Amino acid sequence: MAAVYGYIFVVNIVAFAMMGIDKKRARNGEFRIRERSLWLAALAGGAVGATFGMNFFRHKTKHTTFRFGFPFLALLETTLILYLVLFY
Repeated sequence: MAAVYGYIFVVNIVAFAMMGIDKKRARNGEFRIRERSLWLAALAGGAVGATFGMNFFRHKTKHTTFRFGFPFLALLETTLILYLVLFY
């Protein structure tokens, strides 16, 4: 179970960092991280980190799919994790 917690921790840190990196690249006019990659990081268990990153860096907040999709996915992932922790 410790490996699962470690995975969740790492994927959330990576998703948070990806939002910051993409914001920096957007400001500098550099090559961007694909939106698909941001979504994949969130779907892989990093939705909480992606949501915090989105709000912390104020990045992708005008995109409806990100503004509502990331928090919804974070809620689903958090609920699943709590369920697994409490009942297994």
